Amino acid sequence: MRLITDWHAHSKYSRACSKALELPTIAAWCEKKGIDVVATSDWTHPKWFAHLRELLVEDGNGIFRLKDGSSKTRFMLVTEISQIYKRGGKTRRIHNLVFAPSFEAVEKVNAEFDRRKWNRASDGRPIIGCDSEEFYKILRTLDQRIIIVPAHAWTPWYSVFGSKSGFDSLEECFGEMTPYIYAVETGLSSDPKMNWRVPGLDGVSLISNSDAHSLRNFGREANVFDLPVADYDAFVDALRLRDRNKFLLTIEFFPEEGKYHFDGCAACKFSSTPKETKRHGGRCPTCGKLLTIGVDSRVEELGTRDALPATSRVPFRSIIPLEEILGEIFQVGATSKKVRAEYDHLTRRVGSEFHILLDASIEAIAKEAHHPLVAEAVKRMREGMISATPGYDGIYGKISVFS
Repeated sequence: MRLITDWHAHSKYSRACSKALELPTIAAWCEKKGIDVVATSDWTHPKWFAHLRELLVEDGNGIFRLKDGSSKTRFMLVTEISQIYKRGGKTRRIHNLVFAPSFEAVEKVNAEFDRRKWNRASDGRPIIGCDSEEFYKILRTLDQRIIIVPAHAWTPWYSVFGSKSGFDSLEECFGEMTPYIYAVETGLSSDPKMNWRVPGLDGVSLISNSDAHSLRNFGREANVFDLPVADYDAFVDALRLRDRNKFLLTIEFFPEEGKYHFDGCAACKFSSTPKETKRHGGRCPTCGKLLTIGVDSRVEELGTRDALPATSRVPFRSIIPLEEILGEIFQVGATSKKVRAEYDHLTRRVGSEFHILLDASIEAIAKEAHHPLVAEAVKRMREGMISATPGYDGIYGKISVFS
């Protein structure tokens, strides 16, 4: 059975996140998107955890559903933790995803947070001053089935390989716990092909998730598995063993659209490739300040080889969110009423967003779309016929199918 997962998102209790992020609305949107299993997110937050306990019931090993049966969407207990600490003489800022197999495991983790006086109520993604290696050891003593996955691994400010506060290898960050790092989240500004250049990632799976802060952003990136049923241990084993019969592919942003793909200075609207950055001495030619070094440069720095042949790795497919495609065609914003009306029409008549973007016949899309260019746009996207203006220093890039 094909299962599409999105394991990184947030609730209404996380900073800068939509107040509409509650379980019923998340479940409804995931059905529109075509997501089968989604992260509960934010389970350290007391109010959100109470919401999870109230509305969810277990539906298999480590998998949950809404008690009222109103949605096919299933949930897994995955949250993001922000860590700021000293290691190797430097201040590190790391975001990690924590996968938990049960409410009982989560309750143990939350009790440990309280015992150590780590503030769970401050944010859905709490900040703790604990080293990543030490934190993983603590989690494993509470429940051996808990795993950590480094989040958006290349983002400059808060990630394991980030240019501003990260490390040059998983071993530097996780030490003795590195063998228990089964996967790394590539983030919106990189794709698997970029990560294949880094030998230090040969032993881990590469996963992709949306990091959604609003309902419409669920499924920006996702993972596709083939399992008999949704099952926590089966998902973890597929990652640990890098089983290509079970872990089929990832669904990706075009990495240029990510807001940290290139180096740059947002204040001066200047961006640059790794070679151009070196030519400028790492500084903005307008204001003279240090550029924010993006993902492309960090991969260039740590990637000591050309990308491996795709046949040796879990494959991926790159997409443009359907609302963005419609916005380009109608020449309006992706959140406009016109786009929303066409999006709702297509997902009712053709199928989920992922079905439309990945699987539906071009003829079926053309038959239902109210604009003749929608089917052509999907066809071009599938064939990689796009033009890209890369993002930089917190500014999203722009992907177009009609230049």
